[in-house]
Amino acid sequence: MELNDDPFYRVRHTAAHLMAQAVGELYPGVKYAIGPPIEDGFYYDFDLPKPLGDDDLPAIEKKMSEIAKRDLAITGMELPREEALQFMRDMEQPYKVELITDLPVDEPITFYATGDYKADGWIDLCRGGHVPSLRFVKHFKLLHTAGAYWRGSEKNKMLTRIYGTAWKSATELTDYLTRLEEAKKRDHRRIGKELGLFVFAPEEVGSGIPLFLPKGEILRHTMESYVREVQTKYGYRHVWTGHLVKEDLYKKSGHYDNYSD
Repeated sequence: MELNDDPFYRVRHTAAHLMAQAVGELYPGVKYAIGPPIEDGFYYDFDLPKPLGDDDLPAIEKKMSEIAKRDLAITGMELPREEALQFMRDMEQPYKVELITDLPVDEPITFYATGDYKADGWIDLCRGGHVPSLRFVKHFKLLHTAGAYWRGSEKNKMLTRIYGTAWKSATELTDYLTRLEEAKKRDHRRIGKELGLFVFAPEEVGSGIPLFLPKGEILRHTMESYVREVQTKYGYRHVWTGHLVKEDLYKKSGHYDNYSD
């Protein structure tokens, strides 16, 4: 199923706008990047003088609830390219200017506003897909923050990304948050640390590489032995070759071109 066909798409898209408006009211002068709906939720990237953290989320959530109660209607408008560019320059939104500049020349340039953006509302460069009013966005939760490079390139500025989720009913939201909590309880990274099975290597060794502790190595070896036993039972015959071979072999396999460093 395409994301646009998701029955929660409009709610989550609007929730992203609602969150962005809340951040703007709490932190005047924020620069907006992008804020799409995603599977099970939404996010928005912000450029702020000081990055936000998870401790800032309750205040943003509270402001979102306050804004939603204003019952602001959501309307769209289309502008010619040059007018749209000047509009975003006047609002001092450089990321939006860059996005508009990179759009195909025949691409319609549309904006969606909540209420009167010059008064108690907000406006964003957007293709659309929203609920009629903010009052339809009631059941949401901000989950966590993260760093995100603009346009995914480490050559660009690091932005603050806020993730959230939104649903059509309180029951759906509660069920989803419960599933998240249950998943955390089963997180192998937490369990491995608590049981003393493994730790993850520091950056100077290799980020993300698991280092098995004595108990972890016993467990890993036991599982490996079981796998070999089952494979042998069903006729699999094991072979072993060294990892150091002639360079030409890695050129044939394609490894050399991709991993020569």
